[in-house]
Amino acid sequence: MYSYDEVMTFVEEEDVKFIRLAFCDIHGRQKNISIMPNQLKKAFDDGISFDASAVDGFGDIVKSDLFLHPDPSTLTILPWRPSHGRVVRMFCDIKYPDGRHYENDCRYILKRATEEAAKKGISCFFGSELEFYLFKTDENGEPTKEPFDHAGYMDIAPDDKGENVRREICFTLLDMGISPESSHHEEGPGQNEIDFRYSGALNAADNAITFKSVIHTVARRNGLFADFSPKPLLHESGNGMHINISLRSEGGRDYTDNFMAGILEHIVEMTAFLNPTEDSYKRLGEHKAPKYVTWSPENRSQLIRIPAEKGEYKRIELRSPDPCANPYIAYALLIYAGLDGIEKNLKPSEPLNVNLYTAGAEITDRLTNLPDTLAKARAAAANSEFIKHILPDGCI
Repeated sequence: MYSYDEVMTFVEEEDVKFIRLAFCDIHGRQKNISIMPNQLKKAFDDGISFDASAVDGFGDIVKSDLFLHPDPSTLTILPWRPSHGRVVRMFCDIKYPDGRHYENDCRYILKRATEEAAKKGISCFFGSELEFYLFKTDENGEPTKEPFDHAGYMDIAPDDKGENVRREICFTLLDMGISPESSHHEEGPGQNEIDFRYSGALNAADNAITFKSVIHTVARRNGLFADFSPKPLLHESGNGMHINISLRSEGGRDYTDNFMAGILEHIVEMTAFLNPTEDSYKRLGEHKAPKYVTWSPENRSQLIRIPAEKGEYKRIELRSPDPCANPYIAYALLIYAGLDGIEKNLKPSEPLNVNLYTAGAEITDRLTNLPDTLAKARAAAANSEFIKHILPDGCI
C-alpha cells in the first residue's frame, strides 16, 4: 500500500525503467500503456492520455481523450521482467480531461459500490476461485486443445503434471504481494485451481486481474497455454469463478441472510455480467455448475452454497460466475444486490437440500432457472431497472 512519495522514491532507488499504467475495458480485459520514470510525476499530477475510442465500451471518436491516473497503493513489480531496469505496474483511475471520473471505468463502478456499502456501515470481502486449463502448444507456440495431463481431482505427480507450474505461479504471486492459500489439480484433464486469500472488494478485483495475467505469463514461459474460457472441452468440466463473499457490519449484526436473499432476488438480471459469453451457457447445469436459483448449506449442486466454516471464514459462495466475467462489475452488482436485500429486509427461500443433478421433475419444475442462453441473459439485463440504476448505458 504505497503512497505517492513512496512510489517516487521506489522508482528512483530500485532501478525502475518502465512503469505500466494498467486498466480494464468494459469486458475486464487488462490494457496498459508504459511510461518512463521521467513521465511519472506528470501521470500523478495530470494523467496520461489515451484514445478511448479504440477501447470497447469507452466512447466514440468525436471526444475520445481520456486520462489514466495511477493509484499508488497498487504498485507492484513484475517479477518476470529483468531485475536490472525493473518494470512495475499500477492500476489507474480513468478520468475526463476536466478531472471528472469516467462513468464507464469499471474500477470506479466498484468504488462507488463499496462507498455505498460503507455508508450503511457494511464492509464486503471477496475471494474468488478461478479455474483454468493448461493446454500444450504446437511447434509455432500456438495453443492446441491437447491437455497438459490427464489427471483428475486433487491427483498428485507424476499424473499431475501441473504441479511445478502451479508452484511457480504461487511464488510469482507472492512476489507481487498476493497470498495464495491453496492449489490443486481440478476434475478436468489439465484443469487447475489456485485460491488466494479474501480481501476488500477493490483489492480482490485487482488481484483477480493480476492473477490471470500471472497465470498466462507463467504458462507461456513453460511452453503452455492457460485457458480461462468457461467450456474449453465440451464433455469435460467447465471453468468456474466461484465468488466467496463475507460481511462485517459496524454494529456486529449478521446480515448474511438478507445479503444472500438480495443476490437470489437479482441473480437472473445479473447473469449476463457473471456469464458474459456464449460458451458460458454450455457450462451451466452440469459438472457442479448450477442451473437453478437455489441455495443450501454445503451443497455443490446449488447456485449458492454456505460452506461449513465459522467465524471470519463464514461466507456465501456463489457458484454460477465464470472467469470471463469482469470482476469489478461482478463484485459491484453483487454488493448492490446484497444491499438491496438488507434495505428491504428480504429473506431467502428455504434451503433445498437435494442433489439437483439427479432431482426429478417434481422438484425442478417449480424452480426458477438461470438464463440458458446469452441472448436471454442480455434481455433480462436490458429490461432490469436494478441494472439500469447501477450501470451506465455503455455497460449494458
